[in-house]
Amino acid sequence: MDISETLEFISSYKNDYPHEDLSRVRALLARLGDPDRKLRFVHVAGTNGKGSTCAMLASILRKAGYRTGLFTSPHILRFNERMQIDGIPVSDDDLVSATEKVKAAMSGMQDGVNWFEMVMCIALVWFAERKADIVVFEVGLGGLLDGTNVIDVPDVAVITNIGLDHTEILGSTLEEIAWQKAAIIKTAGTAVIYRGPEQVEKVFENRCREVDAKLIKADFDSISEGKADILGQTFDAEGMRGIFIPLAGDHQKKNAAVAICTARALRSKGWKVTERNIRSGLRTTVWPVRFEVVSRDPLFIIDGGHNPQCAEAVRDSLRSLIPSETKIVFLLGMLADKDFRDVIKILGSVSGEFVTVAPDSYRALSAADLARCIAEQGFSAVPCSSIEEGIETAIRTADGGAVCCVGSLYLAGDVRRHFSADTSFERLV
Repeated sequence: MDISETLEFISSYKNDYPHEDLSRVRALLARLGDPDRKLRFVHVAGTNGKGSTCAMLASILRKAGYRTGLFTSPHILRFNERMQIDGIPVSDDDLVSATEKVKAAMSGMQDGVNWFEMVMCIALVWFAERKADIVVFEVGLGGLLDGTNVIDVPDVAVITNIGLDHTEILGSTLEEIAWQKAAIIKTAGTAVIYRGPEQVEKVFENRCREVDAKLIKADFDSISEGKADILGQTFDAEGMRGIFIPLAGDHQKKNAAVAICTARALRSKGWKVTERNIRSGLRTTVWPVRFEVVSRDPLFIIDGGHNPQCAEAVRDSLRSLIPSETKIVFLLGMLADKDFRDVIKILGSVSGEFVTVAPDSYRALSAADLARCIAEQGFSAVPCSSIEEGIETAIRTADGGAVCCVGSLYLAGDVRRHFSADTSFERLV
């Protein structure tokens, strides 16, 4: 196969196999020579913030001199971004090679794996072949039955902020969702958690007690207010003074505290990660479309947030970082299975002007239907038939103010690609 054929094979693979257990993916990995057992992991689950936390941890480990794998989803611009070593996505040639091996191994199996499990196996084959020292491994969905949970005890299991998302699969309460994610904490392991409601923390405490794992809770009380603008923030946390991260929002300071705790937990297990490595890694973290400024003139911000918790973070960041007199217009596109009504309500408290588009997904809510829901809540909405039309309409409506694109990572990737290719903007990408 060449790269076009490889990407076509991956994109057309049928995801007909439900998340029932991990026996199929375990069998496939055995056929591939158990690449996962040649690797060490930081395993990261959570509803929100797990991608940002993964990016911070990978950056810290690279600064410590380790050959660091990073597995995240979804991708923003290219599929290859899902698997990286030392910040560099898998090459086309390596992706072709690893996919061919996984495809051959699957051909003899009576029961197949689902799409995400196949992609994860491709990544594990590549990480093992390239001899990654450690892999920062992001959970796809939940934890208990997620394909990534096939790995043995990770060096550290990390659980970020818990919220109500994928409730039809993971449960309708925070406790039920936390229970699913707590399953990545293994016997005699170490877990680091993002602080949350008492009932959620109790789930993690019980899990650690059951499997004799060490539990570390990030100290959010140690986080100072600091100084912030739309390009980043400086603050104190976990006993470190003057930390800088190029990410906006109070929630990112909390994610940084989790990353610091995780790095120190790794150090206690023999990984040579210094405080200087932590500071430098946080400072150089790269994580696109998380309140990312892609143009200064006009001011255009992209955030891939897609649920009410994310919308609250965007709202708070806009209120604290954008002058109150600045007109803000939202470019909004959402999937139909997300809680779009609450997202509209939250964002509408900042600005009542919306431009709607449909993300490039079969699950997308149409621009017209989304605009209708916005109007029902008393806000203004202009539906557009394409991403390009939506961008132009939002900028024109803002009239010298700011545009904030939010609602879906699928939308965020397409909008970011537009800014990367268009030279007419004073852009930062």
